[in-house]
Amino acid sequence: MRMLGDIDVAEDAVQDAFAEAVKRWPVSGPPPSPAGWIITTARNKAIDRLRREAARAGKHAQAALLQAALVNEVEPVEEGVVPDERLRLIFTCCHPALALQARVALTLRLLGGLTTAEIARAFLVPETTMAQRLVRAKGKIRDARIPYRVPEEEDLPGRLAGVLAVIYLVFNQGYGGRDELAAEAVRLGRALAELMPDEPEVLGLLALMLLIESRRTARMVDGELVLLTDQDRGLWDRELVEEGQALVRRCLEIDRPGPYQIQAAINAVHSDAATVADTRWDQILALYDQLMVVAPTPVAALNRAVAVGEVDGAAAALAIVDGLALGHYYLFHAIRADLLRRLGRDAEAAAAYDRAIERVENQAELAFLTRRRSLLP
Repeated sequence: MRMLGDIDVAEDAVQDAFAEAVKRWPVSGPPPSPAGWIITTARNKAIDRLRREAARAGKHAQAALLQAALVNEVEPVEEGVVPDERLRLIFTCCHPALALQARVALTLRLLGGLTTAEIARAFLVPETTMAQRLVRAKGKIRDARIPYRVPEEEDLPGRLAGVLAVIYLVFNQGYGGRDELAAEAVRLGRALAELMPDEPEVLGLLALMLLIESRRTARMVDGELVLLTDQDRGLWDRELVEEGQALVRRCLEIDRPGPYQIQAAINAVHSDAATVADTRWDQILALYDQLMVVAPTPVAALNRAVAVGEVDGAAAALAIVDGLALGHYYLFHAIRADLLRRLGRDAEAAAAYDRAIERVENQAELAFLTRRRSLLP
């Protein structure tokens, strides 16, 4: 991307190089430097592609410049201040010239292992809308000639919000069933905490992921999804819980609260309770109140409503939920269905479960909602 200045051309060139490797390497064996071979072949493929399109203005000249720049040995990639290779790429792609949502979405697509459909679900927008955003983001990078370079130390704070959002969304996708993504997100969180140990939101994100990850074994039993309130807490990974709680305490000492720290503190309160009956819902509600001051979003308001339901009752929670414009989000309908069920409004609850089932993508969550729906008369 640094050489070509165009994400689409770079992706196509690397894809062509991998296709060539699939044909050649089983016959000739892998080269001494597989990465170098891929990069050199991708450069050649890009030149060939640009020459085939020479009728388009400037393409022939661009191909000639690339040919002149081509060298036999691949230059080493500059490491800079970010030693972890994937984290370095995420910082590189989270360029502040793009709007925050655009840079996060584009980085998720290029480096996070997420499809356009998965990214669209994470942002609660239609897939076509997200596809258009990605195209526009790539176009801005190309037209503004935004360089792809390894960020300097002074660049990191301005890119941190995007990097945190990328890691957290990769973790969320992984926690929904793609274990390798969740593990990679936690690894990146640890690398980021080593790089920026005094940034409380970095510590907060790592704490949040560890506390959620600690419940993975209890979340699925015999292929069935188990809600947090119904989980066997003896199955929780106590080492991860203790590590996450220690990070939350460290954040409290720094005393610069942010959304990841507050969400981590909410999960720490859950992890403090030996049983669901011991859960301090008043503390959780107070933390959600703080979250709504620091980072008010409809999803945060929806989660806060769950805590309101435990403190003030289902009717109070339902009044909040009904005021949220989240009709496209399956969890909105699932939470609303549960509140209606608790209020004895079974017909309305069944209809809400049906709407949630129509919108859910994850198979385990689909099975859970279908079973809940079947229990209603």
